[in-house]
Amino acid sequence: MAPITVDGIEGLKEIVGQQIGPSDWREVTQEMINQFAEVSGDHQWIHVDIERAKNESPFGGPIAHGNLTLSIIDGFREQLMENKGFKLGVNYGWNKVRFPAPVPAGAKVRAYSEVLSVDDVGGGWHQAVTKFTVEIEGGEKPVCVAESVARFLP
Repeated sequence: MAPITVDGIEGLKEIVGQQIGPSDWREVTQEMINQFAEVSGDHQWIHVDIERAKNESPFGGPIAHGNLTLSIIDGFREQLMENKGFKLGVNYGWNKVRFPAPVPAGAKVRAYSEVLSVDDVGGGWHQAVTKFTVEIEGGEKPVCVAESVARFLP
């Protein structure tokens, strides 16, 4: 899907409440999970021990780290929205983050977004809160629902 183009703060305000997406599908491979374990230091067996996860996990095999799923959102941003009319945009953090369902190794995920609010926070900066919903191919529940907080300098 081609991203929508947003031009400046007024353009961002115009799309508040509008669902954008979906992005393209992206496979979450065991290699990605292993690399995330190395970077994060989180080597919990439900992520990296394939045989143990198959035999002992309630998920039937290895699953992605929740924080890996959250970080994949950044790769979907440009597929969903192109921002113009800003000198700078920065990640300011996250509000509510939930992982309602697991992401098994080898599954495909994609995302939708919805700008929830755009506010002037002073000093020339504006803050946008965007809800991202990540779904898994064939899944009944989302695998991640998270509110991203970004700051923009027009």
